[in-house]
Amino acid sequence: MRARYGIPLKTTAAITAIGAAGIAYAAGFEARSFRLRRVSVPVLPRGTRPLRVLQVSDIHMVGGQRKKRAWLQSLAGLRPDFVVNTGDNLSDPEGVPEVLDALGPLMDFPGVYVFGSNDYYGPKLRNPARYLLEKAQGKHGLNGNAPAVGVVHNPWEELRDAFDTAGWVGLNNARGLLKLDGLELAFTGLDDPHIKRDRYAKVDGGPEADADLSIAVVHAPYLRSLDAFTADGYPLILAGHTHGGQLCIPFYGALVTNCDLDTDRVKGLSTHEAAGNRAYLHVSAGCGTNRYTPVRFACPPEATLLTLTARG
Repeated sequence: MRARYGIPLKTTAAITAIGAAGIAYAAGFEARSFRLRRVSVPVLPRGTRPLRVLQVSDIHMVGGQRKKRAWLQSLAGLRPDFVVNTGDNLSDPEGVPEVLDALGPLMDFPGVYVFGSNDYYGPKLRNPARYLLEKAQGKHGLNGNAPAVGVVHNPWEELRDAFDTAGWVGLNNARGLLKLDGLELAFTGLDDPHIKRDRYAKVDGGPEADADLSIAVVHAPYLRSLDAFTADGYPLILAGHTHGGQLCIPFYGALVTNCDLDTDRVKGLSTHEAAGNRAYLHVSAGCGTNRYTPVRFACPPEATLLTLTARG
């Protein structure tokens, strides 16, 4: 007996089994196979000692994710000079205590943060194929799409207050400073462009003239933000949001970035050019997933240890 359309039942069963195995791998193993990316970026003044920066992003915490919490806690053993959190900490309105438990050891270090859309709003169930459709239509976030309605509001104020109490510097459409071992580091951040909360006019003007280094921070690496930061002369931009593509094709890479950034720069270190200037861009693939799509394929969850070194 054969299946409809002339496909043998054995073949259908084999395809189904392969698909099921792929989903089991993507959800049961790879989504919890946490990695540390290490990169070096030559942006410091000559003669300056290297600085170690830990970037965490897209945690998307859901209750009961003990392995993720333990892994994040263990990152404190890297002893970074400072931490940069590029947003989307939540995927559960009840997740704030678990986020703070996971980040607790890291909050003993100096840090800065911006928020992403999932810090403000709970995720909604949607067909993953819509990401491909929206890419083809040039729609990303609220750019060309109708405003979100009927969404769950996350308790982001609790997260903000805890970060601020720990001494982390909030950069949602704001500037901030960290002083480390005689160095003055300046930061300029934007609230999430994915939901049009970015207000560059509030922070424009370029790097701080007296700082040893100025760093730009944003959750979603939309080109308008990258262009503005680069045109103003920032040497380094840190972002997250993309999940590295999340479901990638081996030996090919990501199909989508969930913003207007090209897939060649969906994760890791690259460069961005605007107005005759060039900036280093690091996009974290993040260490979590939307609670409704808890899978990763050919794109392990990660944090990044960036070693900032002196310019040549």
